[in-house]
Amino acid sequence: MNKSDLLNLYNLELEELLKKSADFMTNNIEFCSLVNARNGKCSQNCKYCAQSSYYKTNIDAFPLLDTETVKNAAIDAKKHGASRFAIVTSGKTPDESDFDRIVEMIKEINKIDGLNSCASIGILNEEQAEILADAGLTRFHHNINTCKSYYPEVCTTHTYDERVNTCRLVKKYGMELCCGVILGMGETVEQRVEMAIELAEIQPDSIPINILMPIPETPFENYHDKIDEENILRTLAIFKIANPKSVLRFCGGRMRLSEKHQELALKYCVEGILTGNYLTTTGKKPEDDIKTVKKLGKTLLCTTI
Repeated sequence: MNKSDLLNLYNLELEELLKKSADFMTNNIEFCSLVNARNGKCSQNCKYCAQSSYYKTNIDAFPLLDTETVKNAAIDAKKHGASRFAIVTSGKTPDESDFDRIVEMIKEINKIDGLNSCASIGILNEEQAEILADAGLTRFHHNINTCKSYYPEVCTTHTYDERVNTCRLVKKYGMELCCGVILGMGETVEQRVEMAIELAEIQPDSIPINILMPIPETPFENYHDKIDEENILRTLAIFKIANPKSVLRFCGGRMRLSEKHQELALKYCVEGILTGNYLTTTGKKPEDDIKTVKKLGKTLLCTTI
């Protein structure tokens, strides 16, 4: 579909739009989880981010965790229904001094039966992508965050094209790709549709949907009203229609939606949940997400529950 087609769909009655999105849904819900393996002191100036060294957000920065801590977090995530587990680190690119240990962590996660490894460690070069693939990394996560036309309003220390190049490297070396956005950063409706189209060109396996949680002392700290609940649902529906083979995944900020609207999204648009806490913000307890899945009559894709 082109931009005009998707804009016309975006402006349908909400119920009608959600029903169109439901045509592309399965009855499955997949849980994933993450460990914040290195926090803070990032060299980039992304205006939404608590971890940027450009802003005085007073978060607790810490270096890369040890492998055993990450492994135990992965085991715990599996016990709570996760079938995927991600190592997440701050920074533009993987730190050379840490990269070998991250590869070691990936290999340890791969030893856990029923758990798929994922990593979100920044912009990759070709050598790093090849090493990660050889280590058996199942999936790599790297968001575009917003559309190309709006990207300079969000970050100026790296480019949209650098992010897309990493996505291409991930696919080139046979890893699955998780690539999504952050809604509510001041983008227009047209730019949300552009995001859907650009993601369709990238063809990710999973599209994480984040909703901006404004962080004090960042440039976006007062962006509480840049998107409302109805427009979040409309955007989710458009993303699903434009990307029918990708799993839309609730990630950071979904707590900005009421329980009713979270359930509508899971019924009509969303087939994955990043459960538990996020990087610098809190999420839902896995037990509560499991109850919601059962309430909706969905099937949880995992090996433990």
